[in-house]
Amino acid sequence: FTVVSPQSLGAAGLLYPLLGACLWAAVVGYKPVIIVHGLFDSSGDFKNLQRFINESHPGTNVTVIDLFDRSASLEPMWKQVEGFKSAIYPIMQNAADGVHFICYSQGGLVCRGILSTLSDHNVHSFISLSSPQAGQYGDTDYLKYLFPQFVKSNLYHLCYTAIGQRISICNYWNDPHHRNLYVNSSDYLALLNSERPNPNSTEWKKNFLKIQKLVLIGGPDDGVITPWQSSHFGFYDDNETVVEMQHQDLYLRDVFGLKTLAARGDLIICSVPGVEHVWWHSNETVFHTCMEKWLV
Repeated sequence: FTVVSPQSLGAAGLLYPLLGACLWAAVVGYKPVIIVHGLFDSSGDFKNLQRFINESHPGTNVTVIDLFDRSASLEPMWKQVEGFKSAIYPIMQNAADGVHFICYSQGGLVCRGILSTLSDHNVHSFISLSSPQAGQYGDTDYLKYLFPQFVKSNLYHLCYTAIGQRISICNYWNDPHHRNLYVNSSDYLALLNSERPNPNSTEWKKNFLKIQKLVLIGGPDDGVITPWQSSHFGFYDDNETVVEMQHQDLYLRDVFGLKTLAARGDLIICSVPGVEHVWWHSNETVFHTCMEKWLV
């Protein structure tokens, strides 16, 4: 897979893609970009990202899907997948050359659900912007706000129940000390990762692999995604030591296609230090380093 960092772009590195992009726009036009927000966000939070896209790729049709805003983002993940899918599908159908996804935070997991279950999607670049792709396990402000009586070590008592699984964050809560409970209780992430037997896993993998590029963006100063490497499919073992993606079982067994994407040269990992979670979509360096070139 390809690792990108802000240091790897010089002045020429910024100029040439820009010239190429202008020529490209004149001849071809840009694919529509669909943005899916995260927990407690709304579509209004993405004004800067829309501006970055329109400045670098003029004329791009950018849609921020206005669904499951604010507290409605706590609705179960499969319900959100179906809702976002209904809103996104007509945009796909009107885009003969395909579309791009930018999916932020929890939205990155919503988008994985869409890409796995929609057999005729036409997504080229799937940009996962600081999303807990391997799950979440951390004492964050979000957790204190949502579940004041819980800390990370005991949240499994709520999350791994039928009631808990009706709350989005519990659908991807991944407690490394209660692995069996997670595997048997998670109605969402454990199924997407085929961590328990899933009759649809072959079909879902085929659908997911229709994407042209998977771009995983995250960084060590995020402060919310825990461990931050979850944004790159790394996660804790039962000692809370981070195991990087390429040593994870779901990568090694190519459960839903990560290893295939890497072998194709279509898995891009972008790490940017110094970015807190709420700023990923408003940071121009992040856009130029990690997103811009995948949105043509």
